[in-house]
Amino acid sequence: MTTSTLGLIAGLLLAIAVTIGGFGGFLLALVLGAVGYVIGGQLDGEIDVTAMVRGRRG
Repeated sequence: MTTSTLGLIAGLLLAIAVTIGGFGGFLLALVLGAVGYVIGGQLDGEIDVTAMVRGRRG
């Protein structure tokens, strides 16, 4: 699946969240989408969550 296709699907899902849940549903969908993106990136090896959590301390 291409990135543009994934973006289209994400946009459609966010539109459904706004329609059904209002602004609160939109924000919840946005936050959960971001969390899912980070988890998927960690599993694929594209994002290193431990480096983000550790910050500049280590």
